[in-house]
Amino acid sequence: MEFRLIVFLFVAFIPAILAEDISHGTIVVDGTTTVAQTDDNFICATIDWWPHDKCDYKQCPWHYTSVTNLDLSHPFLAKAVQAFNHLRIRVGGSLQDQVLYNVGNLKFPCHPFRKMKDGLFGFSKGCLHMERWDELNHFFNATGVMLTFGLNALHGRHKIKRSLWGGDWDSSNAQDVMKYTISKGYQIDSWEFGNELSGNGVGAHVLAEQYGKDLIHLKKIINELYKGSQFKPSLVAPGGFFDREWFAKLLQISGSSIIDAMSHHIYNLGAGVDPKLVSKILDPNHLSKAANTFSNLTHIIRRHGPWASAWVGESGGAYNSGGPHVSDTFVNSFWYLDQLGMASKYHTKVYCRQTLIGGNYGLLNATTYVPNPDYYSALLWHRLMGKMVLAVDSDASPFLRSYAHCSKGRAGVTLLVINLSNQTNFIMNAQNSINLKLAVKEQSISRDSFTHSLKKTFSWVGVKASDEALFREEYHLTPKNGYLQSRTMVLNGIPLELTSTGNIPRLDPVHVNVKSPISISPLSIAFIVFPNFEAPACG
Repeated sequence: MEFRLIVFLFVAFIPAILAEDISHGTIVVDGTTTVAQTDDNFICATIDWWPHDKCDYKQCPWHYTSVTNLDLSHPFLAKAVQAFNHLRIRVGGSLQDQVLYNVGNLKFPCHPFRKMKDGLFGFSKGCLHMERWDELNHFFNATGVMLTFGLNALHGRHKIKRSLWGGDWDSSNAQDVMKYTISKGYQIDSWEFGNELSGNGVGAHVLAEQYGKDLIHLKKIINELYKGSQFKPSLVAPGGFFDREWFAKLLQISGSSIIDAMSHHIYNLGAGVDPKLVSKILDPNHLSKAANTFSNLTHIIRRHGPWASAWVGESGGAYNSGGPHVSDTFVNSFWYLDQLGMASKYHTKVYCRQTLIGGNYGLLNATTYVPNPDYYSALLWHRLMGKMVLAVDSDASPFLRSYAHCSKGRAGVTLLVINLSNQTNFIMNAQNSINLKLAVKEQSISRDSFTHSLKKTFSWVGVKASDEALFREEYHLTPKNGYLQSRTMVLNGIPLELTSTGNIPRLDPVHVNVKSPISISPLSIAFIVFPNFEAPACG
């Protein structure tokens, strides 16, 4: 009887063994030259204007996370921001172009946003009181935030037809809030002009010719107000969805050195209500489609505005507040980290995640302020991935995505590997392109020297390799209990949870012999740090 039971258990276990495929392959990183460069503070998050009664798909996920009512005194919020040691935050969003600043000679009543059937996005105009602006800036200063503030670009304009708005921009209210900001000594990293008014717009749009003229005017204001200042904020625009013709025309009209950063928005997963959201996230072909947008914007900037850099000013994966039980769970990190890697390769300097808090796609939970899985993905990227982007190649299937950067603040290289497969465990040898070239060269010299160089080829270190033990650092990310839509991320087997005092937990790696292959389990993500990697491009 016991024998039969053992046989039964063994046979029953066979499908589980066979369900996981093992695929061997090679990842080659070229450390001899950089292919792109990001900003030191590439990771960015947004704070939006949406009120608590902004609802999508019969759910209202924003709660009290608006610019006007976010609880800035919540201890979790400050600690989450401070963990980045200078997090870039963009204040802006759909209602940005309806915000009045209660300062100076404002000629209109300044009231909070309220539901209004005929209003843009179903809301009336809103108000930013200077008392609240003071509170925000005190928080930003105390937590080391680098601030991008989005200005109202529809002020003074009128609707011409349907969603087209025309007329010159009235800069008086924006100029008053900028003067107030300077008088208070608040440091703004950049002023952004408008939100989603490019091309056909979302709700409203402005022709590129008019927008370009207004940007010239705004740049003149910034130059005058900050004359003699040690620091002058950058001008970012247009903060909308990419439209090749419109973006090219904007650069041509505004001219040289007006726009410092060209920002665009991207929501390549579609609507948050889409039942196929998870399958899109795990589809390498779907993820790769976004490369067309990044590539086309890079081409437009090189051709028409080489003085400007590219920014992703807003990206939440799925639009209309994100996908409930998807955007706030582990599975979303497959999309998010892949986007960060892809954007970096196409010369994107800054990537702003919608949102820091608010909606389903917040890095922090909208009511508890506890970090969602993507928060830890952002933090690990920020701490490990430097600004120099390296070329990486692999012979693995498309379900294994890989990106490489010079390590941040230290020597070596950091590799990001994303396994989208639900059944393949990838066993990868990491190689240095310098050694591959050296092996080919030495092969023509002698058989013995080739054997020696081949030995070094499979050591990640480089031509300075030795036989002594060297280690790499690995950060393996998985969902709690293997459930892809878990709100708890697991790092090297340890669930990431706030400490008893509300602090961000330690993010410690495991140390692995550098000569051993890298194992990436199904539906997992890993950052691999090679401190001894020989990469001349990293300095």
